[in-house]
Amino acid sequence: MAVRSGGGEAAPSAPKPRQLLALLAARVDEVVSMDLLIDELWESRPPSSAVTTVQTYVGQLRRSLAQALRTDHGEVAADVLPFTGWGYRLEAGGGTHDARAFLRCAELGRDALASGANDQASVLLRRSLRIWRGPALAGVRLGPHLLAHRTHLEEQRLTAVEQRVEADLRLGHHHELIGELSGLVLQYPLHENLHSLFMISLYRAGRPAQALDAFHKLRNSLREELGIEPSPRMRQLQQAVLVADPRLEAEIQSPLFRLELDLPSARSA
Repeated sequence: MAVRSGGGEAAPSAPKPRQLLALLAARVDEVVSMDLLIDELWESRPPSSAVTTVQTYVGQLRRSLAQALRTDHGEVAADVLPFTGWGYRLEAGGGTHDARAFLRCAELGRDALASGANDQASVLLRRSLRIWRGPALAGVRLGPHLLAHRTHLEEQRLTAVEQRVEADLRLGHHHELIGELSGLVLQYPLHENLHSLFMISLYRAGRPAQALDAFHKLRNSLREELGIEPSPRMRQLQQAVLVADPRLEAEIQSPLFRLELDLPSARSA
């Protein structure tokens, strides 16, 4: 986490003030109640001085922000980090917010993919992913609310990766994608859509045996970890590879690959 203005760094190094600022930044321009702040910092065991301690942390944050913004404490308290009712609100003003910028750019890329503008989708989704500098909220102590926020961001990032791969696959870049996808399926061994994209890339690159091997690895992982079989969609894809269905060379349908095969063997596989 970094909070900067004109080259000045405003994020504190002390764990709890840093955690407090992270939660305010995660909900920028929203009022974060005192109860929620206390729950994030101490969960079910807040000290009797919790309210006073939060107020002390906010005072420290205001001083750091005032120094970074080169303004006075009173202006920060009024316009940047004001007390509103029973909580505090961090005002973005005209500043930039990486998480918001990522989500906005990823949404534009998703819309472009849905409309068939594959080149534009690839560019936008790559741009959104370049905003990431590392794991979300690295170096910040996580309570329940920040943990939920990080989980949401990481899920959105993985979705953007999938959609960017899909856009590139539509553009015929299957050879270039094999290396990236081989790493992704190792990282996410239970993720069916990544495996489907990997299988299609391998098949289009003239490697049907490796595509089938990817399916078997997915099936083994699902059986061992969850005690379940691959979905009907994945079994249909396996069958399509086995019979060299020409539709595997066709463009993937948005938003995710779906191959509908009316084959008895596919239904019984």
